[in-house]
Amino acid sequence: MSEPGADDLAVDELAVDELSDSELESVLESLLLVVDSPASVDQLADVTDTSPERVNETLTRMAEAFTARGSGIDLRYAGDGWRLYTRTAHAPYVERLLLDGARTKLTRAALETLAVVAYRQPLTRARISAVRGVNVDGVVRTLLARGLIAEAGNDPDTSATQYATTELFLERLGLKSLADLPELAPLLPDVDLIDDISDSIEADPRFAKMNKVPVTADQVDTELDD
Repeated sequence: MSEPGADDLAVDELAVDELSDSELESVLESLLLVVDSPASVDQLADVTDTSPERVNETLTRMAEAFTARGSGIDLRYAGDGWRLYTRTAHAPYVERLLLDGARTKLTRAALETLAVVAYRQPLTRARISAVRGVNVDGVVRTLLARGLIAEAGNDPDTSATQYATTELFLERLGLKSLADLPELAPLLPDVDLIDDISDSIEADPRFAKMNKVPVTADQVDTELDD
């Protein structure tokens, strides 16, 4: 029988390595910063090769630690999983930051993403990225913060969060319903339409109105250039 090779030994060694408590906390915190919706204990346990019981105990301990030190981050179990939120008491400051940032003009990347959502809704970030051919995390956060798109349930196949345009979007374009949108090529937004969206939205501060609800941690990120 042949001896195991170096690669086999490396895999075996990796399989038996267990994250320390501090390492697990750090990994879980990183994972929760990028999820689109609450992450289940089983999902996090699978990603970290850790038992669900240990993951749940660690998250509970982390949540208590955030609260005890007065952190602006609120880690809590909501729906069917864990997610990071901004502390409710700090909502006025978070809103002020988002409203100030929302007065700036939408980038062309944001306008193109908005057009894709308008014509293909509801759809997930992954599908938006597939249409545009680039990562859209930053622009999706911006459009959410400005109230032009909103979460619209979960994809039946992947359970990923889907997005759709809002009533404010229709209002800014002067449309009664999505049926009034002009015909458009199936994949790429038309240049004239993007310019029309920009002209309609840019000068009106009402597009930045927000609901008085806790904002998730990923919504306070600034938009990245695409």
